Amino acid sequence: MDKTEMRTLRTAGGEVPVSGATLADVARVAGVSPITVSRALNQPQLVRPNTVAKVQAAVQQTGYVKNMMAGALASSRSRLVSLVLPTISTPIFADMVQAASDHLTAAGYQVMLGLSSYEAWREELLVETILSRRPDGVILTGSLHTDSTRRRLQAAQVPVVEAWDLTPSPIDMMVGFSHEEVGHAIAQHLLERGYKRIAILAVQDPRAARRNQGLQAGLAKHGVEVAALQIMPLPSTFALGRDGMAALLASCPDVQAVVCSSDTLAHGVLTEAIARGIKVPEQLAVVGFGDLSFAAHTYPPLSTVRVDGANIGRVAAQAILDRLEGKAVGSLTDTGFQLLQRGST
Repeated sequence: MDKTEMRTLRTAGGEVPVSGATLADVARVAGVSPITVSRALNQPQLVRPNTVAKVQAAVQQTGYVKNMMAGALASSRSRLVSLVLPTISTPIFADMVQAASDHLTAAGYQVMLGLSSYEAWREELLVETILSRRPDGVILTGSLHTDSTRRRLQAAQVPVVEAWDLTPSPIDMMVGFSHEEVGHAIAQHLLERGYKRIAILAVQDPRAARRNQGLQAGLAKHGVEVAALQIMPLPSTFALGRDGMAALLASCPDVQAVVCSSDTLAHGVLTEAIARGIKVPEQLAVVGFGDLSFAAHTYPPLSTVRVDGANIGRVAAQAILDRLEGKAVGSLTDTGFQLLQRGST
């Protein structure tokens, strides 16, 4: 068959083109009227079950795909919610994406995923493209955006949730936790255990920078300054953790504790310390962030900060749905965090 030739399906009503099948094609295969097909697909409760079954079978035979844009024009709903992430290379966002997608799919919506690569200008381009598709809602990661992004989202008049953060000036709604408070909690945890020479190992992530600021502020309240600060390029990797630890030891050989912006970096720090004969936690404490699946199984088990990404995803999705239904939704929802003390501290 020539590649340009359209495949057809022979039926009692004639041949039906399979590629680009229409509502009328489905009707001919099912042996019903086009209006019955429309009702069976959109309001099946109004159509006899055996007729709905015939229509569904005809849809499968013809490969018909419902024109959502036509329905969107009539209802002013696209049934799309956009979710913008900085990256999918780290598992820390996976639970949020899965939970938000499951929650929205159950309500009849689909998720359109975009990746900003931690770049505000990329997010700006994404948001412009996303809004041209007329989504019913937008979920962003974090609260740092360009002025243009903020203006566009405020003018779009669709529900917007900024997730994984908590600041007093959201675009619309915010679901997450305070990164500064995470830093304060880690500072208190280490000081209570007598650590004073505390270093930071982080990647160039603005949310990690805010946790670092909280850590430094928490230490300063007790007259303690950060002994060393090592910032590494994105993304977080195990090897980067080992390299970062080597650099910290070169600049601050008497370091007593290392606070990492991710569990992945912290795992590398643990490995480098053990390779150098440094005992953890007797000589060095290590703290991560994220409570990834391996964190409880490192040697020694990693002390870290747990954030319930699945809960953030569900709450963010429900906030979008509630707003679409005209319900009142608070502008700030604090989902909190948990500092887990394990063997590394």
